[in-house]
Amino acid sequence: MLELAILGFLAEGPLHGYQLRHRIAHLSGHARPVSDGSLYPAINRLVSAGLLDRRTEPGASAAQRHTLSLTDAGHCELLRRLREANGLDISDSTRYFTVLSFLSHLPETADQHAVLRRRLEFLEQPASFFHDGDRPLGADDIDDPYRRGMLIIARATSRTERSWIREVLA
Repeated sequence: MLELAILGFLAEGPLHGYQLRHRIAHLSGHARPVSDGSLYPAINRLVSAGLLDRRTEPGASAAQRHTLSLTDAGHCELLRRLREANGLDISDSTRYFTVLSFLSHLPETADQHAVLRRRLEFLEQPASFFHDGDRPLGADDIDDPYRRGMLIIARATSRTERSWIREVLA
């Protein structure tokens, strides 16, 4: 998802590495902070693959700054990743929110809606954090108030998201 975030933010315009890191940190929040040790190797992979251009510019002080921009191939790769989002990109909330953040870059509404339909299909499957054998437990099945709270919050979030997706698809 880090590479998708890099491609997505650079689709909006060139950025310096520190600006990109700042935007990704705000997107992923405290749950998955981005370190230089993961960001810069990802950038280097994307540059090596021809998906990003890196241009050196004079900095405000003696240090030079590197401006990153998306290549045509990088733009195509962004669209492919968005169009083909599936599996964990759909079921993991943080990964899905990264996809959702850049979904409007897909020019075809039908492609955007296909991603939303995959998410809706996932959300409509019975799920729980807790099980009795193979049977998912609902909030009414659990005595522990904190576990019950987890299920109540998750259900309300899922219900709201399903409603929003149906509204967008209508």
